[in-house]
Amino acid sequence: MRPHVAQNISGRRSAIDGRTTRHPGYSASLKARKRIEEAFGWIKTVAGLRRTKLRGLAKVDWAFAFTAAAYNLVRLPKLLAVTP
Repeated sequence: MRPHVAQNISGRRSAIDGRTTRHPGYSASLKARKRIEEAFGWIKTVAGLRRTKLRGLAKVDWAFAFTAAAYNLVRLPKLLAVTP
């Protein structure tokens, strides 16, 4: 995968040109980024970690790991259905 920044496709001048966007790694990177952002979005909205009630790095780390595991459990039926 290639590192990337968002491409401007609204007609204005873009910071990304065709030398970067033409590679297959660029589109793979965009897909991987979408999957990662979905997980963080779920953790912040559904699991309620946008604003934590805990204090201390160890407790917040534990809460994040717990909610990430919960997200994986939520995704598990969908992932198992895709596997042949």
